[in-house]
Parts: sequence; structure tokens; C-alpha cells
Amino acid sequence: MLHLIYILAFTILAFLAVSNLIRNLMTLGMEAQSYRGNQSRGSSSGSPSSRLRSVPHPELLDEQGNVVNEPFLVMRSMTVEDAREQLDALYNSSPGYSDEAHDEA
Repeated sequence: MLHLIYILAFTILAFLAVSNLIRNLMTLGMEAQSYRGNQSRGSSSGSPSSRLRSVPHPELLDEQGNVVNEPFLVMRSMTVEDAREQLDALYNSSPGYSDEAHDEA
């Protein structure tokens, strides 16, 4: 009996998830079409969708409010030894680290 309840609950949840997915895809498609339609007609500045899309995300702005046009993720190559040294330094500076316990092991 418990198995049947479990299967029924899972079926209901799966049905709700799929229907929500279909509803969201339809909404996204309609918004994309209306946005493309507004762009081709010379979008009116009074529509809410054009106002929302013209404001950049706050993380893309600097302290003065200007849009930052540089890469946000800069990775530098490092050797395995450099990475080990940095990890060891972090481990050694951690609050629970003690030299006596490390020497005994």
C-alpha cells in the first residue's frame, strides 16, 4: 500500500513539474517574440520590457555606476608547487591547526 502512495505522489509531482516546464517555455517564447517585435518596430521606451532590459545588472557597474567593459574572470597559470604552497599556507593559518598535532602524525 505504501508503494502505491509513493508511486502516486511521484506521478503527481512529475506531472506538475512537466506542466510547469511547458508553461515556462511558452511564457519565455512569448516574451522573446514580443521583445524581438519591439526591437524591429523601434521599441517604444514606455513598455515595461524595454525598461527592464535597458538596466544592467548591478554587478556589471563600477562605483560610479558606469558599465564595466573588461573581463571579470582572470585566471593565471600556476604550477602544482605554487598551488600546494598556497593550500599549505591556508591550512597552517586555520584556527584548528596546531604544530604539535601535525608533528606527531
